Amino acid sequence: MVDPGLLSLVQDAGRVGWSHLGVPRGGALDARAAALANRLVGNADDAAVVELTVTGGSFRCESDLTLAVTGAQAEVWVNDRHRGFAESFWVPGGGEVRVGPAREGLRSYLAVRGGIASPVVLGSRSTDTLAWVGPGPLRPGDRLPVGTPSGAVPAVEAVPRTPWPGVLRIYPGPRWDWLTARAQRHLLEGEFRVEAASDRIALRLAGPRLERRLSGELPSEGIPDGAIQVPASGQPLIFLADHPVTGGYPVVAVVAPEDLDWCAQLVPGVGLRFSRAPAGWARTGSD
Repeated sequence: MVDPGLLSLVQDAGRVGWSHLGVPRGGALDARAAALANRLVGNADDAAVVELTVTGGSFRCESDLTLAVTGAQAEVWVNDRHRGFAESFWVPGGGEVRVGPAREGLRSYLAVRGGIASPVVLGSRSTDTLAWVGPGPLRPGDRLPVGTPSGAVPAVEAVPRTPWPGVLRIYPGPRWDWLTARAQRHLLEGEFRVEAASDRIALRLAGPRLERRLSGELPSEGIPDGAIQVPASGQPLIFLADHPVTGGYPVVAVVAPEDLDWCAQLVPGVGLRFSRAPAGWARTGSD
Protein backbone atom coordinates (compact mmCIF):
# COMPACT_ATOMS: atom_id res chain seq x y z
CA MET A 1 0.00 0.00 0.00
CA VAL A 2 1.46 3.35 -1.04
CA ASP A 3 -1.30 5.73 0.08
CA PRO A 4 -4.52 4.50 1.80
CA GLY A 5 -6.27 7.86 1.45
CA LEU A 6 -8.93 8.76 4.00
CA LEU A 7 -9.88 5.18 4.88
CA SER A 8 -9.09 1.93 3.07
CA LEU A 9 -10.37 -1.37 4.43
CA VAL A 10 -10.26 -5.02 3.40
CA GLN A 11 -13.85 -6.24 3.02
CA ASP A 12 -15.60 -9.36 1.79
CA ALA A 13 -19.20 -10.57 2.22
CA GLY A 14 -18.88 -10.35 6.02
CA ARG A 15 -18.99 -12.78 8.91
CA VAL A 16 -22.23 -14.66 9.50
CA GLY A 17 -23.25 -16.45 12.68
CA TRP A 18 -21.55 -14.36 15.38
CA SER A 19 -24.32 -11.99 16.45
CA HIS A 20 -24.79 -13.95 19.69
CA LEU A 21 -21.25 -12.85 20.61
CA GLY A 22 -21.91 -9.21 19.71
CA VAL A 23 -20.01 -9.32 16.41
CA PRO A 24 -21.89 -7.71 13.49
CA ARG A 25 -21.91 -9.10 9.96
CA GLY A 26 -19.81 -6.28 8.51
CA GLY A 27 -18.53 -6.73 4.97
CA ALA A 28 -18.50 -4.43 1.96
CA LEU A 29 -21.00 -1.62 2.51
CA ASP A 30 -21.92 -1.58 -1.19
CA ALA A 31 -22.13 -5.34 -1.62
CA ARG A 32 -23.34 -5.08 -5.22
CA ALA A 33 -20.34 -3.00 -6.28
CA ALA A 34 -17.87 -5.30 -4.51
CA ALA A 35 -19.39 -8.39 -6.14
CA LEU A 36 -19.24 -6.72 -9.56
CA ALA A 37 -15.56 -5.85 -9.13
CA ASN A 38 -14.88 -9.49 -8.27
CA ARG A 39 -16.78 -10.82 -11.27
CA LEU A 40 -14.84 -8.50 -13.59
CA VAL A 41 -11.57 -10.19 -12.58
CA GLY A 42 -12.92 -13.75 -12.45
CA ASN A 43 -13.33 -14.06 -8.67
CA ALA A 44 -16.24 -15.40 -6.67
CA ASP A 45 -18.63 -12.62 -5.65
CA ASP A 46 -17.59 -12.88 -1.99
CA ALA A 47 -13.81 -12.62 -2.45
CA ALA A 48 -12.07 -9.95 -0.37
CA VAL A 49 -11.55 -6.53 -1.98
CA VAL A 50 -10.30 -3.13 -0.85
CA GLU A 51 -12.98 -0.58 0.05
CA LEU A 52 -11.65 2.95 -0.64
CA THR A 53 -13.44 5.88 1.00
CA VAL A 54 -13.88 9.33 -0.61
CA THR A 55 -10.26 10.13 -1.50
CA GLY A 56 -9.21 6.90 -3.22
CA GLY A 57 -5.71 5.50 -2.72
CA SER A 58 -2.68 4.02 -4.45
CA PHE A 59 -0.95 0.64 -4.54
CA ARG A 60 2.21 -0.87 -5.99
CA CYS A 61 1.92 -4.34 -7.52
CA GLU A 62 4.82 -6.69 -6.77
CA SER A 63 3.86 -9.01 -9.65
CA ASP A 64 1.67 -8.95 -12.78
CA LEU A 65 -1.96 -8.60 -11.67
CA THR A 66 -5.44 -8.10 -13.12
CA LEU A 67 -7.61 -5.60 -11.27
CA ALA A 68 -10.95 -3.78 -11.52
CA VAL A 69 -12.47 -0.78 -9.75
CA THR A 70 -16.23 -0.28 -9.24
CA GLY A 71 -18.57 1.54 -6.84
CA ALA A 72 -18.18 5.31 -6.56
CA GLN A 73 -17.10 6.69 -9.95
CA ALA A 74 -13.39 7.59 -9.92
CA GLU A 75 -10.47 7.95 -12.31
CA VAL A 76 -8.02 5.05 -12.41
CA TRP A 77 -4.37 5.26 -13.46
CA VAL A 78 -1.64 2.67 -13.94
CA ASN A 79 1.78 4.31 -14.04
CA ASP A 80 0.09 7.64 -14.90
CA ARG A 81 -1.88 6.16 -17.81
CA HIS A 82 -5.66 6.13 -17.57
CA ARG A 83 -7.48 2.81 -17.29
CA GLY A 84 -11.18 2.10 -17.53
CA PHE A 85 -13.57 2.23 -14.61
CA ALA A 86 -15.77 -0.85 -14.03
CA GLU A 87 -13.67 -3.02 -16.34
CA SER A 88 -10.70 -5.30 -15.81
CA PHE A 89 -7.17 -4.09 -16.56
CA TRP A 90 -3.68 -5.55 -16.36
CA VAL A 91 -0.86 -4.13 -14.22
CA PRO A 92 2.77 -5.22 -14.73
CA GLY A 93 4.93 -6.15 -11.77
CA GLY A 94 6.26 -2.97 -10.16
CA GLY A 95 3.42 -0.89 -11.57
CA GLU A 96 1.57 1.64 -9.44
CA VAL A 97 -2.23 1.80 -9.43
CA ARG A 98 -3.96 4.99 -8.34
CA VAL A 99 -7.68 5.35 -7.72
CA GLY A 100 -8.72 9.00 -7.67
CA PRO A 101 -11.25 10.72 -5.41
CA ALA A 102 -14.87 9.63 -5.70
CA ARG A 103 -16.75 11.75 -8.24
CA GLU A 104 -20.17 10.37 -7.38
CA GLY A 105 -20.76 8.52 -4.15
CA LEU A 106 -18.35 7.72 -1.34
CA ARG A 107 -16.87 4.23 -1.67
CA SER A 108 -14.96 2.58 -4.51
CA TYR A 109 -13.98 -1.10 -4.59
CA LEU A 110 -10.72 -2.49 -5.93
CA ALA A 111 -10.65 -6.20 -6.73
CA VAL A 112 -7.57 -8.19 -7.73
CA ARG A 113 -7.69 -11.48 -9.60
CA GLY A 114 -7.30 -14.19 -6.94
CA GLY A 115 -8.77 -11.99 -4.19
CA ILE A 116 -7.11 -10.36 -1.20
CA ALA A 117 -5.82 -13.26 0.94
CA SER A 118 -5.43 -11.53 4.30
CA PRO A 119 -5.96 -13.72 7.41
CA VAL A 120 -9.46 -15.03 8.11
CA VAL A 121 -10.94 -14.01 11.48
CA LEU A 122 -14.23 -15.62 12.53
CA GLY A 123 -14.85 -16.80 9.00
CA SER A 124 -14.19 -13.49 7.22
CA ARG A 125 -11.39 -11.21 6.08
CA SER A 126 -13.52 -8.09 6.66
CA THR A 127 -12.64 -5.14 8.88
CA ASP A 128 -15.40 -4.40 11.40
CA THR A 129 -15.20 -0.73 12.45
CA LEU A 130 -17.48 -1.19 15.49
CA ALA A 131 -15.65 -3.94 17.39
CA TRP A 132 -12.46 -3.79 15.23
CA VAL A 133 -12.55 -7.50 14.51
CA GLY A 134 -10.37 -8.44 11.55
CA PRO A 135 -7.52 -6.43 9.99
CA GLY A 136 -7.20 -2.75 10.87
CA PRO A 137 -7.37 0.11 8.36
CA LEU A 138 -4.67 -0.10 5.71
CA ARG A 139 -1.55 1.98 6.26
CA PRO A 140 1.32 3.06 4.00
CA GLY A 141 3.72 0.15 3.55
CA ASP A 142 1.15 -2.58 4.25
CA ARG A 143 1.50 -5.63 1.98
CA LEU A 144 -1.67 -7.40 0.87
CA PRO A 145 -1.30 -11.07 -0.08
CA VAL A 146 -3.15 -12.19 -3.22
CA GLY A 147 -4.85 -15.58 -3.57
CA THR A 148 -4.72 -18.07 -6.42
CA PRO A 149 -7.00 -17.25 -9.39
CA SER A 150 -9.78 -19.76 -9.91
CA GLY A 151 -12.06 -18.37 -12.63
CA ALA A 152 -11.72 -16.89 -16.10
CA VAL A 153 -11.76 -13.12 -16.63
CA PRO A 154 -14.95 -12.28 -18.55
CA ALA A 155 -14.57 -10.50 -21.89
CA VAL A 156 -17.34 -7.97 -21.18
CA GLU A 157 -17.62 -4.58 -19.52
CA ALA A 158 -20.01 -3.75 -16.71
CA VAL A 159 -23.36 -2.12 -17.39
CA PRO A 160 -23.53 1.34 -15.71
CA ARG A 161 -25.56 1.41 -12.52
CA THR A 162 -28.99 3.04 -12.53
CA PRO A 163 -28.78 6.62 -11.17
CA TRP A 164 -29.73 7.14 -7.53
CA PRO A 165 -33.56 7.24 -7.49
CA GLY A 166 -33.78 9.43 -4.38
CA VAL A 167 -36.05 6.95 -2.58
CA LEU A 168 -35.41 4.05 -0.20
CA ARG A 169 -38.16 1.46 0.05
CA ILE A 170 -39.03 0.33 3.57
CA TYR A 171 -41.13 -2.17 5.48
CA PRO A 172 -42.91 -1.23 8.72
CA GLY A 173 -40.77 -2.45 11.62
CA PRO A 174 -41.75 -4.17 14.87
CA ARG A 175 -42.21 -0.79 16.61
CA TRP A 176 -44.02 1.03 13.79
CA ASP A 177 -46.92 1.67 16.14
CA TRP A 178 -44.62 3.54 18.54
CA LEU A 179 -44.78 6.47 16.11
CA THR A 180 -47.71 8.86 16.13
CA ALA A 181 -49.88 8.87 13.00
CA ARG A 182 -48.33 12.22 12.10
CA ALA A 183 -44.80 10.85 12.47
CA GLN A 184 -45.69 7.87 10.28
CA ARG A 185 -46.81 10.30 7.57
CA HIS A 186 -43.65 12.38 8.01
CA LEU A 187 -41.48 9.29 7.55
CA LEU A 188 -43.27 8.31 4.35
CA GLU A 189 -43.87 11.78 2.92
CA GLY A 190 -41.10 14.01 4.30
CA GLU A 191 -37.62 14.65 2.93
CA PHE A 192 -34.50 13.87 4.93
CA ARG A 193 -30.86 14.71 4.34
CA VAL A 194 -27.74 12.71 5.12
CA GLU A 195 -25.67 14.04 8.01
CA ALA A 196 -21.86 14.30 7.99
CA ALA A 197 -21.64 12.05 11.08
CA SER A 198 -22.69 9.04 9.00
CA ASP A 199 -20.26 6.12 8.78
CA ARG A 200 -20.17 2.35 8.22
CA ILE A 201 -22.23 1.86 11.38
CA ALA A 202 -25.19 4.09 10.53
CA LEU A 203 -26.54 6.59 8.05
CA ARG A 204 -27.66 9.52 10.21
CA LEU A 205 -30.50 11.66 8.89
CA ALA A 206 -31.97 15.09 9.58
CA GLY A 207 -35.51 16.05 8.65
CA PRO A 208 -39.00 16.19 10.12
CA ARG A 209 -38.92 15.26 13.80
CA LEU A 210 -40.57 11.88 14.29
CA GLU A 211 -42.69 12.00 17.42
CA ARG A 212 -43.13 8.81 19.37
CA ARG A 213 -46.55 7.80 20.71
CA LEU A 214 -44.81 5.72 23.39
CA SER A 215 -42.04 7.50 25.24
CA GLY A 216 -40.55 4.63 27.24
CA GLU A 217 -37.37 2.76 26.41
CA LEU A 218 -37.06 -0.87 25.41
CA PRO A 219 -34.89 -3.68 26.69
CA SER A 220 -32.22 -4.30 24.06
CA GLU A 221 -33.58 -6.05 20.97
CA GLY A 222 -31.91 -7.62 17.95
CA ILE A 223 -31.28 -5.23 15.05
CA PRO A 224 -31.27 -6.30 11.38
CA ASP A 225 -29.33 -4.61 8.59
CA GLY A 226 -31.25 -1.57 7.39
CA ALA A 227 -33.12 -1.07 10.66
CA ILE A 228 -34.45 2.49 11.07
CA GLN A 229 -34.25 3.54 14.70
CA VAL A 230 -35.75 6.67 16.21
CA PRO A 231 -33.83 7.92 19.28
CA ALA A 232 -35.11 10.58 21.66
CA SER A 233 -34.05 13.35 19.23
CA GLY A 234 -36.70 12.20 16.76
CA GLN A 235 -34.10 12.15 13.95
CA PRO A 236 -33.92 8.68 12.37
CA LEU A 237 -30.84 6.66 11.58
CA ILE A 238 -30.37 3.64 9.32
CA PHE A 239 -28.12 0.89 10.61
CA LEU A 240 -25.55 -0.39 8.10
CA ALA A 241 -23.12 -3.32 7.94
CA ASP A 242 -21.10 -2.53 11.10
CA HIS A 243 -24.12 -1.77 13.31
CA PRO A 244 -24.42 -3.12 16.86
CA VAL A 245 -26.36 -6.37 17.02
CA THR A 246 -28.79 -5.08 19.69
CA GLY A 247 -30.22 -1.71 20.67
CA GLY A 248 -32.82 -0.10 22.91
CA TYR A 249 -34.39 2.48 20.62
CA PRO A 250 -37.50 1.41 18.69
CA VAL A 251 -37.01 -0.02 15.20
CA VAL A 252 -39.90 1.62 13.37
CA ALA A 253 -39.05 0.40 9.86
CA VAL A 254 -36.49 -1.59 7.89
CA VAL A 255 -34.96 -0.63 4.52
CA ALA A 256 -35.57 -3.23 1.81
CA PRO A 257 -32.37 -5.29 1.34
CA GLU A 258 -32.40 -4.50 -2.39
CA ASP A 259 -31.98 -0.79 -1.57
CA LEU A 260 -29.33 -0.99 1.15
CA ASP A 261 -26.36 -0.67 -1.22
CA TRP A 262 -27.46 2.90 -2.05
CA CYS A 263 -26.80 3.86 1.58
CA ALA A 264 -23.08 3.19 1.09
CA GLN A 265 -22.85 5.92 -1.55
CA LEU A 266 -25.03 8.76 -0.17
CA VAL A 267 -22.84 11.80 0.48
CA PRO A 268 -23.55 14.24 3.35
CA GLY A 269 -26.22 16.75 2.40
CA VAL A 270 -27.96 14.60 -0.20
CA GLY A 271 -31.72 14.33 0.19
CA LEU A 272 -33.77 11.16 0.36
CA ARG A 273 -37.33 10.02 0.85
CA PHE A 274 -38.90 6.76 1.98
CA SER A 275 -41.70 4.76 0.41
CA ARG A 276 -43.41 1.52 1.37
CA ALA A 277 -41.87 -1.57 -0.22
CA PRO A 278 -44.26 -3.63 -2.34
CA ALA A 279 -46.11 -6.32 -0.43
CA GLY A 280 -44.67 -9.79 -0.84
CA TRP A 281 -40.98 -8.84 -1.08
CA ALA A 282 -38.74 -11.20 0.83
CA ARG A 283 -36.83 -9.75 3.76
CA THR A 284 -33.43 -10.95 4.90
CA GLY A 285 -31.85 -10.54 8.30
CA SER A 286 -28.34 -9.50 9.25
CA ASP A 287 -27.16 -12.90 10.46
